[in-house]
Amino acid sequence: PDRVPEFSPELRADMQRESKELFAHILRHDRSLIELIDARYSFVNERLAQHYGIDGIVGDEFRRVSLEGTGRVGLLTHAGVMTMTSNPTRTSPVKRGKWIMEVILNTPPPPPPPNVPELEAAKAPEGASLRQQLQIHRQNASCASCHRVMDELGFGLEQFDAIGRFCDNDDAPIDATGELPDGTRFSGAAELADVLKQRQGQFARSLADKMLTYALGRGLEYYDRCTVNRIAEQLESRQFRFSALVAAIVKSEPCRMRRGEAATVD
Repeated sequence: PDRVPEFSPELRADMQRESKELFAHILRHDRSLIELIDARYSFVNERLAQHYGIDGIVGDEFRRVSLEGTGRVGLLTHAGVMTMTSNPTRTSPVKRGKWIMEVILNTPPPPPPPNVPELEAAKAPEGASLRQQLQIHRQNASCASCHRVMDELGFGLEQFDAIGRFCDNDDAPIDATGELPDGTRFSGAAELADVLKQRQGQFARSLADKMLTYALGRGLEYYDRCTVNRIAEQLESRQFRFSALVAAIVKSEPCRMRRGEAATVD
C-alpha cells in the first residue's frame, strides 16, 4: 500500500476483466488466437485507461481501444499479467519469463535445485541493477540452463512496473533487451511478441493442451500427446481460428470417447 497506493480491489478486478474481454472478443468473432500474443488493441474502462495513460475514456463500461503508441501488445502486457508475475515491491523477470515459458510456449522449466539461494542472497555489489543481480545469481551452473532463457524473456517486459504501468526510465534508462540461447535478440514487448509469433507451433500445442484439459475435465496423460499434436496441426492449418480449435477438440478421440457420469438409480 505504501509503494503503490493506487492499486485497489477495483483496479485488480478491472485487470482481470481486460483479459477476459480480449479472450471473449476473439471467441465471438472467430479471430486468430495469435492475437492473444500480438493484439494491438485491448479493452479498458476509465480506471484502467488512466492506469495505462490512455485519454478520452469515461465511465465503467469496457470498450475496445487501440494500443498504438502505448508500448503494449497482447496478453503479454496486460496489467493483470504484469502484476501477477511481479514481486510485492518490484518486477520479476524470472517470474515473467517463467509465465511465458509455461503459458505461451508450453515448455515449463523444471523445479529449481535444492539449496539454491534467493536472489536477494546473491553476492552482488551495492547498487547493482536487477539485471546484474540475476547475472550473478545464474553463475551457478545448475541454474544457468533455465535462467538464461527465463530471465532473457522476462527482460523484454522490464518497461512495465510491478502493477503494469509503462515506465521507460526508472532513475536510469530501463534495459528491456534480451537474447535467447539461439542468438535471437529483441528489445521491448513488441519485439518480444514478434519472437513468440515465430514459435506458433509451440503456442498451438500450448493452446491445445490447455483447452483439451478443460474440455475433458482431467489432466492430460502421456497417451494424450498424439491428440494434442493433431489438434495443434489442425489449428495451424486453419489460421489459428478459435472455431478450428473447438472443432478439433470436439472431434478428438479422447473427447468423443469420454465417459459420462454414471446414472443414479433411485
